[in-house]
Amino acid sequence: MRLFIAINFTEDVKNELCLTIERLKSNANQGNFTRRENLHLTLVFLGEVAPESIQNIKSAMEKVTVEKFLLSLSGLGYFKRNGGDIYWMGVERNNCLAALHSQLCRGLTQAGFTLDNREYKPHLTLGREIRLIDRLDKEAFSKTIKPLKQVVDKISLMKSERIKGRLIYSEICTKLL
Repeated sequence: MRLFIAINFTEDVKNELCLTIERLKSNANQGNFTRRENLHLTLVFLGEVAPESIQNIKSAMEKVTVEKFLLSLSGLGYFKRNGGDIYWMGVERNNCLAALHSQLCRGLTQAGFTLDNREYKPHLTLGREIRLIDRLDKEAFSKTIKPLKQVVDKISLMKSERIKGRLIYSEICTKLL
């Protein structure tokens, strides 16, 4: 099973994110945009995991001591790619989010998981392979994106699978903060 731990968004935040995605779509020549039901913020990507290891992941999640906190999303950015760029919404620096990520990584490593050692740079992917129309001023467009806030009061272990050509994320379990 392909697994990751994430923060899922409220319906209100998803509504606003979908408006941003629609604005991106209307200013793009091409793109593969994130579907509403797949909007999330990844905390830790685990990759392929044997089903019998799920209990170890749950145990690592249960060790988290971070309390609920306010998460702020703002600004639009992109990673330049040859086949079209990856567009994302930024996540404002947050000590609780950093502690949450750190505690999860420590618990998972102690449970025997091998994690990516890259610096955690939280962002919310809005779409991939996007080519905006040439005349669009990306910086000016980014400044028009509405900042969003959400109280984070739980984290979720998610399964990622492709079903009939569609990427589907399913919640396996949650941990309340």
